Amino acid sequence: MLVRGFWGAAIFGLCLTGMTVRASAQDIDICFLTAERVSAGETLGADEKAKAHEACLRALSATASVLQKYQLQEADFAIMGGPPKD
Repeated sequence: MLVRGFWGAAIFGLCLTGMTVRASAQDIDICFLTAERVSAGETLGADEKAKAHEACLRALSATASVLQKYQLQEADFAIMGGPPKD
C-alpha cells in the first residue's frame, strides 16, 4: 500500500515537472542582445520588441539570482522604453 502511494506521488511530481516551462539560455541571450541593440540606437519593430520582452520575462521568472533579476529588468526596461508608470 505504501509503495503504491509512493509511485503515485512520484508520477504526479514528474507530470508537474514536465508541464513547467523553463527559460533557456537562449531567452537570456535574446533579452540581453536585444537590449544592446536598442542601446546602440537600433530601432525595433513591435513584433521584435514583444518577442524580446517575453524572453526577458521568461528568463526573469526562471532565475533565482537577485543580480541577474536586476540585469534582466534593466534590459527589459531598455527594450520597452523604461519602467512602467503607475
